[in-house]
Amino acid sequence: QVQLVESGGCLVQPGGSLRLSCAASGTSISFAPMGWYRQAPGKERELVATITRTSNTNFADSVKGRFTVSRDNAKNTVYLQMNSLKPEDTDVYYCNIHPNGYLFWGQGTQITVSS
Repeated sequence: QVQLVESGGCLVQPGGSLRLSCAASGTSISFAPMGWYRQAPGKERELVATITRTSNTNFADSVKGRFTVSRDNAKNTVYLQMNSLKPEDTDVYYCNIHPNGYLFWGQGTQITVSS
């Protein structure tokens, strides 16, 4: 069974940095594209960043230049490095993985950017 577990969410001050992790089990991330999304209460889940099997990346305009995404295939984990955080980055962050045409989501981790 494929499972994704996000971690690293917490309260951080504006301008701060945070790194989220998404650890996969039940499948190898080496063969699947993955993504980070975020969702606020009452709003649709929106794309933050994606990373392909060959580590090509794509970012939402709102986070370009501030966020980076990387993968460690040996640890079966994808990371989202978030810098220069803003209050509007406050959301629940989710990762997903697309192995063999399927789609799996993690349970999410809360990021709150506030002074």
